[in-house]
Amino acid sequence: MRRISIAALSIAALLTLSACSTAAEETSAEPTAAAEVTEEAAATPGTVVDVAIATEGFATLVAAVTAADLAETLSGMGPFTVFAPTDDAFAALPAGVLDALLLPENKDVLVKILTYHVVAANVLAADVTDGDVATVEGQTVKLSTADGVTVNGAKVVIADVLASNGVIHAIDAVLVPADVDVTALLKK
Repeated sequence: MRRISIAALSIAALLTLSACSTAAEETSAEPTAAAEVTEEAAATPGTVVDVAIATEGFATLVAAVTAADLAETLSGMGPFTVFAPTDDAFAALPAGVLDALLLPENKDVLVKILTYHVVAANVLAADVTDGDVATVEGQTVKLSTADGVTVNGAKVVIADVLASNGVIHAIDAVLVPADVDVTALLKK
């Protein structure tokens, strides 16, 4: 009886492995379709959220936008100019700050910081002029063209990433409104 049970288990394992192999072969055909969709998406860019998701270096920003429940808003009509901190910019925050910002109890602060990176207009890098501009958050940021384009001193490292509802400019720092103390989040 024991030999029959072992044989049955062996057959079940072989069938399972065979099914996994078939599923893996079917899955290996999917990247080609995904690559075609990506090429098609590049020809007709999606919203600023779609573009951020599809662009390397914005994974932390996408996680923050998701945690702040801003994806639907930033997928709206726009136009939006998003000064988007790169993953490296988020990594440069003081230790523990990013983790604290992503906690549900700090959602209001995260929303405030993220909307401070958004201007309700479609502004290409060539159109930037020196001066203050209002953000969606309500405060202003200072734009400068003295040494390339900067926003509150953060340098635009990749400009003019076009989206259907605006444009993204990758920046090398996270902008924090003057009335937000991110280190206070660590004391909670």
